[in-house]
Amino acid sequence: MTRIHSFTPVADERARILILGSMPGSASLAARQYYAHKQNAFWRIMAELVAFDYGLPYADKIAALRSAHIALWDVLHSCKRIGSLDTMIEAETQLANDFVSFFHRHRAITHIYFNGSKAETCFKQLVMPNIECDTFHYQRLPSTSPANATIPFMKKLEAWRAILKPLHGESIPYSIHGDLLKKEYRLR
Repeated sequence: MTRIHSFTPVADERARILILGSMPGSASLAARQYYAHKQNAFWRIMAELVAFDYGLPYADKIAALRSAHIALWDVLHSCKRIGSLDTMIEAETQLANDFVSFFHRHRAITHIYFNGSKAETCFKQLVMPNIECDTFHYQRLPSTSPANATIPFMKKLEAWRAILKPLHGESIPYSIHGDLLKKEYRLR
């Protein structure tokens, strides 16, 4: 089994929120694009929330995220995995990205959103013990992966509206509650 590597972050100095996945799936690695699997709901959700045309070319979607002050990256720099499922990542092969340097360069980030539980778990285990930074707000959101088929698209979209709060400073109503979809905690 060969080691796979994630992409460089999509971020600039204006980014205020960071969306973290675990590791790109096979379709994304082959296309060299975040969330390239056609059934992954990520870009449909972002198109709704950030108000861009879902059919835009990838570079324009990335530009729309940057324009909305959203950064995008993965927790893992590299790992060994068979297929695309997070459950197939070999735990002992996980290496985290360099978040110390990343947060030093991107000081405006105040909110971190995890695209699913694997990203959250890896961040807590591999990154949190090594970072010295200001307080962040963390929230796990339902995975946009097609493997997470138990949650319909509209419920995922509703949960993902949480990313609008720090961007617009407004209160976002939720009809979905519980640890699965909304989990906030602070790092001090």
